[in-house]
Amino acid sequence: MSNATTTRRLGAQELEAFGAELDALHTRTMAQVGKVDADYIRKVVRAVRYLAVAGRGLLFVGAIGGAFVPWLLIPAWILGVLLLGAAKILENMEVGHNVMHGQYDWMGDPDLDSNRYEWDIVATGDNWRHSHNFRHHTYTNVRGMDDDIGYGLLRIFPEQRWRPFYLLQPFIAVVFALYFQWGVAIQELKLGRWFAGKMPRGKLRRDFAPVGRKMGRQLLKDYLVFPALAGPFFLPVLLGNLAANGIRNVWTYVVIFCGHFTADAETFPKESIRNESRGHWYMRQLRGSSNIRGGRLMHLMTGNLSHQIEHHFFPDVPAHRYAAMAVEVREICARYGQPYNTGSLAKQFGEVMWRIVRHAFPSRPRRVAARKPGRLQEA
Repeated sequence: MSNATTTRRLGAQELEAFGAELDALHTRTMAQVGKVDADYIRKVVRAVRYLAVAGRGLLFVGAIGGAFVPWLLIPAWILGVLLLGAAKILENMEVGHNVMHGQYDWMGDPDLDSNRYEWDIVATGDNWRHSHNFRHHTYTNVRGMDDDIGYGLLRIFPEQRWRPFYLLQPFIAVVFALYFQWGVAIQELKLGRWFAGKMPRGKLRRDFAPVGRKMGRQLLKDYLVFPALAGPFFLPVLLGNLAANGIRNVWTYVVIFCGHFTADAETFPKESIRNESRGHWYMRQLRGSSNIRGGRLMHLMTGNLSHQIEHHFFPDVPAHRYAAMAVEVREICARYGQPYNTGSLAKQFGEVMWRIVRHAFPSRPRRVAARKPGRLQEA
């Protein structure tokens, strides 16, 4: 089904009714949360462990066995990389991201506690909880408040001021995708402020300390400890870990960018959230988010961020329920004349790439209608 091309302007009562229907869907869904959800997330956690063990085992088999059976090296190494990469993707997206949103706090399981979970990535859980859970989900696509817009490196929307530096962004975007976990790790450090002389060196040093420790642990685990277990076959195992991290980085980059940077996704000025009602908040999440069509495997491997709209509406709902909720969300949007931005992975990422290339060059902001406080008036 194609996206709607026009948006019906809602009056105040309609807007509040729109929000009330979505609130009711959230309440009904949360009332059903229980054993099925606990069994699901524990099953995924086990899958992450089995995939990681199998992947690392195959890297060792390929490295060591290849010395005696040369034809074994390449296929075992490739399969090991793919399995380890899948484990890292699942852990980051379906487990780590969703657990840290508090989707499973009701279980009382310390291993799935949103405030204590630490994921397999160089970024710290504490920094992610602030930059993502708080800033991004509270101020979604609000210019000057949501740090996720461009991640400080890219100009994705015409409303962002153009600088000559952005001419390099098609190349920077490729590097960013390959090293995405590092971009996430330093996002909360506000390095731009430090380079501009607006942050004392001492503050940067204090803020970097926990990030540096996490980076050190991850580098030690992936690039020293596990490769060292292979003895003289250290290098193939190290390269396997590097490749698995690269696969995870590129995949998460693609999924996350497809969630907010497609052609129809919008940004908003700060004044648009003044006196923002619940209905306005839902509308901003809808107009700033994009979904990806796909089957169960797609939804699983994206951590159900293929349902980015539903995730932004209901971040505390166990994400595997988004597919069922999406049916009703889409119907509600249709009744209120609101576009529901969804498309294939190829379509959505194609639009993201076009934005990156197009806005590397000077471009004018989109025309906007007159704004009123607390109202989303952008064209």
